[in-house]
Amino acid sequence: MFKYRYLLSAFLISLCLVDGIAHGQDTQGFFLNDHQPKEVTIPPYQNYVRSVGPANETFTIDFNDTVGIVTKYIYGNNANVYMTQMVNQPDLIHYINLLSPNVLRFPGGNLSNLYFWNAKPGQKPADVPDTILYGDNRKVRVSRFWYGMNDNPRTLSVDNYYKMLKMTNSTGDICINNGYARYGTGPDPVATAAHLAAEWVRYDHGRTKFWEIGNEDYGPWKAGFAIDTTKNKDAQPRLATGELYGKHFKVFADSMRAAAKEVGTQIYLGAVLEELPKNDNPIMHNWNQEFFKEAGNTADFFIIHSYYTPYDKDSPPDVILNSARTETTKMMDYMKQMSSDLGIEQKPVALTEWNIFAVRSKQSCSFINGMHAALVLGSLAENRYGLATRWNLANGYAHGNDHGMFNRGDEPGVPHWNPRPVFFYMYYFQKYFGDRVITSYVSRDSSIVVYPSTFSNGPAGIVVINKSPKEKTVWLDLQNFNAGDRYYMYRLTGGDDNTPFSQRVYVNGIAPDNKTGGPINELTNIKSLSSVIENNSLTVNAPAYSVQYIVVEKSNK
Repeated sequence: MFKYRYLLSAFLISLCLVDGIAHGQDTQGFFLNDHQPKEVTIPPYQNYVRSVGPANETFTIDFNDTVGIVTKYIYGNNANVYMTQMVNQPDLIHYINLLSPNVLRFPGGNLSNLYFWNAKPGQKPADVPDTILYGDNRKVRVSRFWYGMNDNPRTLSVDNYYKMLKMTNSTGDICINNGYARYGTGPDPVATAAHLAAEWVRYDHGRTKFWEIGNEDYGPWKAGFAIDTTKNKDAQPRLATGELYGKHFKVFADSMRAAAKEVGTQIYLGAVLEELPKNDNPIMHNWNQEFFKEAGNTADFFIIHSYYTPYDKDSPPDVILNSARTETTKMMDYMKQMSSDLGIEQKPVALTEWNIFAVRSKQSCSFINGMHAALVLGSLAENRYGLATRWNLANGYAHGNDHGMFNRGDEPGVPHWNPRPVFFYMYYFQKYFGDRVITSYVSRDSSIVVYPSTFSNGPAGIVVINKSPKEKTVWLDLQNFNAGDRYYMYRLTGGDDNTPFSQRVYVNGIAPDNKTGGPINELTNIKSLSSVIENNSLTVNAPAYSVQYIVVEKSNK
């Protein structure tokens, strides 16, 4: 069968080969410093009667064609300050441990710019006005602030965040309050805000390596994007700009790095960038260029966000699923091209918020969003992102338009913290995708996506995704891989509710325990589907809208 080879964006840049791994511009860097070889345990199985008919599509996978290492930090998530204290929620902690995200971002998205980590409730600094301005058309009102020294059960304190990280074997990614440098009314608001951030670094005392200076500072929806210039003491403009952010970034970087040096630790600082050009908004369109003109190579890594699908649209499955690989590759290509065009050092890239914007048909809580997550994870690996944290662990049900992975307690008819379908797709991806990603090959049918990988102890991990509403049969030809006798598979499919956006996910045909979500109670005991390998190849049935997570034995002969 005639095949078209899919060339990764990494291969579009000049490459060199080190230790058998292809490297282009360095988009992972220090995120690989603590990399450990990843091994897989062959799961228990039941026999699987595979298709005996002809394959619709053929994929040739050359295991000598290695793209690079998969950083463990692409599986992260966002732990928000409004999620409860977490440490007293055993079900939630249990599920996070099963998920094994490795990194959890805190304290939130935009609320980070209203967050005072060392203050008690109601005790904001004296130079913080009661009303914070934005750049959009929202009604001006007294603002709600968030406080780190708060033991209220409806919020998450700084100390409990650190405890939760230990309980889930996760590392932190802290987003500090850069908005304070804008709306502070003191004589030097930038220095004051930078000092507050540096004090957090001292308090943290080496527990956190990754720090983000601000959140979506380019956006009119950001607290402090606009300020009351009559109250400002250092002649800042009414609206934020990339140049201004660059100036502030350098002040924060100096203060925070000095604090890290005092406590004898290494930290890495991320800069907020636009993931793609925004031609309809001059400030956003020029943000990156103006930032680098002022800050140069001061940042340690680049921060981008994406919600993939068109904003506030009732997007169908094909729009959602097709966005995952396209947008992930497009953003990385833009980061590389931007660095080259501006003469900036390529730094590691972190996608610290991602999800979909699709609404009105319960897309966010559906198995289709789970499939989207699997597609994104594979593309993050093949494009060599350094870190990614999905938005988010818990949010608000909003009639099914909830970005949260878990039921915060407001979804009717299911238990508190019940995992949504996306949990299961990310759980199996993390478990059965290796730490070396192999170059993908694409057949004539773009509805089939294959992500191959290898584990350090020998087996291959292959993810086969059918984005089509029709069943497909896929033949995988394994080249330069000495396969063993069997392969083992977990197949995830949706239900027949809320078509086409089922709120349920089936694992190897096993039904969910609740009316939404998946078979959480049996999760660790579900047997894989296993069949024999013939002539170093395998044939897989891929039902409509399905994801197959496959482990292939490697022969010891």
